[in-house]
Parts: sequence; structure tokens; C-alpha cells
Amino acid sequence: MTLTHDYDLTDDERELAAMVRAFADEVVAPRAYEADRTHTLPLDIVAQMGEIGLFGLPFPEEVGGQGGDYMALCLAIEALGRVDQSIAITLEAGIGLGAMPLFRHGSDAQRETWLPDLVAGRALAGFGLTEPEAGSDAGATRTTARLDGDEWVINGAKQFITNSGTAITRFVTVTAVTGDRGGRPEISTIIVPNGTPGFTVEPAYDKVGWHASDTHPLTFVDARVPAENLLGERGRGYANFLAALDEGRIAIAALATGAAEGCLEASVDYAKSRTVFGSALAGRQGIQFLIARMQARVHTARLAWHYAARLRDGGRPFKTEAALAKLVASEAAMDNARDATQVFGGNGFMNEYPVARHYRDAKILEIGEGTTEVQLLLISRSLGLEEPARV
Repeated sequence: MTLTHDYDLTDDERELAAMVRAFADEVVAPRAYEADRTHTLPLDIVAQMGEIGLFGLPFPEEVGGQGGDYMALCLAIEALGRVDQSIAITLEAGIGLGAMPLFRHGSDAQRETWLPDLVAGRALAGFGLTEPEAGSDAGATRTTARLDGDEWVINGAKQFITNSGTAITRFVTVTAVTGDRGGRPEISTIIVPNGTPGFTVEPAYDKVGWHASDTHPLTFVDARVPAENLLGERGRGYANFLAALDEGRIAIAALATGAAEGCLEASVDYAKSRTVFGSALAGRQGIQFLIARMQARVHTARLAWHYAARLRDGGRPFKTEAALAKLVASEAAMDNARDATQVFGGNGFMNEYPVARHYRDAKILEIGEGTTEVQLLLISRSLGLEEPARV
């Protein structure tokens, strides 16, 4: 369901969006409830996503990709997020946090070793940034890596790491303090293959939502990897991640828009079919107005992320626009999930209905890839507002 115009998509973009939407309806949606109920990521669906080229969308053809751009990737994420946020975030994190840092900053040897399977969807990788004391303030990283001869020795812990413990996860890239630069920690990124002695993928979290998304805490106790596993320039790990985070906010905005639209579509269908006091629920003006506001949120969120993606793909600054898109779309997803649950009444509280899953899943959209408060801070700074004094 969209408005009458096509949001200025190209023919190729419309074809891609329609293809992924059909895949979501025919393959992903029928499995979504069971995957959520059992907390299981269906790897056969991940494999099919790889086969139709989704994991290769933003990568050039010379590395096995589809030669697309960020707009193409986000169109796919939106279409998947409409029916299953767990599958959508698996794709988003698999590319934005797994394959893309390797593509941009990896050595020729690293890319040759790891990239082909990631781009083809045959493998996944995680990015270990968040720690118990370092989330939005990632500069507070406590994980350390020191050189001992020709090896990095890593000690520390990470939490909330997506795609880190699946049967096809090949490695995680972790941020770690590798030294000191003028009294400030030098933060680098290092590839740690799964199975490395001293590297433990702890049991999966029991989460409120995104049940089928693979998420684990990680621990490192004298975990040793070769010195050449340094990803990119030493001391540039945090800076490189911040650049990826801006793009990730557009992708999360696309996912949130898809979730908001999924709630809208379900509400329209349910309101038309549900009879209350002898008439269709859809005939009641209160329900009509509520659903109209849901459509307004979807439309606004989509315009916001489309604009940010176009800026990014055009090589123009997009940091503020990404923050705006993420803020607007994540709030749209939460608001639409709440309103859809109200439209469904008691059925909206039952997990077999998609709106119930969206209600649980949507909250993390206001937290991951930078909290709502972080987005507000970024937007405020772009307006030239003074940073509050520290107390």
C-alpha cells in the first residue's frame, strides 16, 4: 500500500521493491510467527535472500555484488521490515556491520578471504562495538588489544551483537583500545574469526522483540589473532564506525517505515473485515481517523529516508538528514504499532498476529543505531544550538 505516486523511483528501483515485497509475502511472512515463537533465525530464508542477490545489493559487480546503491538496499530492507523485522535487521546488519566495513577498509587479503561469502549471503559477520559501559558513548570502550609479537591479544566484553552466533557466522569485527594518543584512547578494529580460542559467544539474549534475530554477548579472554587481522588503519576504528553509523540510520529508518506500513496494511484489512455492533469497524470515524494518521506517518517516514538515501548516494552530506529520518521513522513505527494493536483489540495482544510482533519489535528502533536522544542531539547541533554544559 502506497500513495498514488511512486516516490520518484526509477524503473529498476520499482522492480526491485516489487520483487522483494513479493518474496517477503510469499517466503518470509508465512514463517514469521514460528520463527518468532521459537526464537530461531531461519537460515534457509537467509540463503534464499543471498540467492536473489539481496546481500550483494550495494556492492560492485567485481566483488560479486549487484552494483546497486544504498537506495536499493534500503528499498529491500523496507519491504522485509513490513512483514518481519528480524529478517530485515539480519540483512541490514549483515551488510552494514558485517560486509561493508570489510569492503571499505579491508586489505586485499582480507577481502579475498571473507568478502565473497558475505556478499553472496553464504556467511554472516557481526560488529562488536557496544559494551556494558559503552553504548551511545562508544568512546568509553574498555575492551583492549595489545600486540604480542605478531599477534593481537584481546580482552574484554561486548553486548547486543547481531549475527554473532549463527551457524554461518564467520567472524566478528571488534573495536578495542590499542594504545594511547595524547591522553585519549586509540581505538582500532580487529577481525576475530569464530572459533578463536579465548573468544566465547555467550548464550543468546531473551529479548522483548526481534526474537528471530541472532543477538549475543561476547567475551574475550586472551583471545589471540594475527596482527594482519587489524581492519583498516590503526586508531581509526571508532571514526570508521561513526561513518557507517550514519548510513545505518538511513537503513533503520527504512526498516521502521516498513514496520509502520505493515501495521497500517494490517489495520486497514482488519477494520474492513471486522464487524462490531452490526457494522464494519472501518465505517467508524474514530477508526478512520486513527488509520489516516497511520498513513500520514508512513508517508512522512518514507519521504525522510528516501531524501537521506538520495543525498548519500549523490555524495552529498547526509548526517543530519539521516538522524531526522531515523527519528521520524522509528517514532512512526512505534506509534503505528500501538495504534494497530488498538484496532485489533484483544487479537492485537496475541503473538500470532503480526501487529503484536511489531508492537514488541518496534521499540528497539528507537534505541539501536543511536537512541532517539542521540538523534535529537545531532539535529540540535546542526541548528547551531550550544551543547549543554557538563555537570
